[in-house]
Amino acid sequence: LRKLTIAFGQIFNNIIIQNTSSTGAVTKRFKVPLAYAPKEKFLTRLEQQPNLDQREMAVSLPRMGFEISGISYDPSRKLQRVGKFKKTHATDAGKQYYQYNPVPYNISFNLYSFTATAEGGLQIVEQILPYFQPDYTVTINAIPEMGIKRDVPITLNSVNYEDTYDGSFTTRRAVNYTLGFTAKTYLYGPLHSAKVIKETTADIFTDTASGSTREERIVVVPNPT
Repeated sequence: LRKLTIAFGQIFNNIIIQNTSSTGAVTKRFKVPLAYAPKEKFLTRLEQQPNLDQREMAVSLPRMGFEISGISYDPSRKLQRVGKFKKTHATDAGKQYYQYNPVPYNISFNLYSFTATAEGGLQIVEQILPYFQPDYTVTINAIPEMGIKRDVPITLNSVNYEDTYDGSFTTRRAVNYTLGFTAKTYLYGPLHSAKVIKETTADIFTDTASGSTREERIVVVPNPT
């Protein structure tokens, strides 16, 4: 879950906003800060510090934040319960790692953008929406010890817009966009260690009655290479 959260944030970690003059020339470009934080914290900070407008634009607004909003089981992607992933031990050839099939879960994310102008909000949104049609896939190194890498599709579900333009002249304007996403990932159980099977023996009988005589014994020793 931590790796998925980091991967989700990396997708939106290079959003650029630029200011232009009346002639259309770019006068300023800056990267929008991104943090893992609930929407309420951003709004509370803006309301409690009305003098943020006196600071540099890039320090106060715009800003972006995201958070996990829900975790739900996805039965449509359920795998066989007793299936295993296996890998040989790094130092002991007589042992192997194994792990049972993961469990499918949908992780819901909310991404928030806060700007002082409508144009700034549109610049942020139009750098995000073209990549989701309606999903965008990222590759996560889920279990490095097992060499398991998983492609996780992240689907854009909704885009909500809020503009607090009403109120007195002293009230600060805030243009907020809330984008809802769903990441279809898998959660893995613990990693186990077991001995490697180096020889198998099968006894063959013509009858299942107690005391029957064995007709044949088959011994298989696999090639260690």
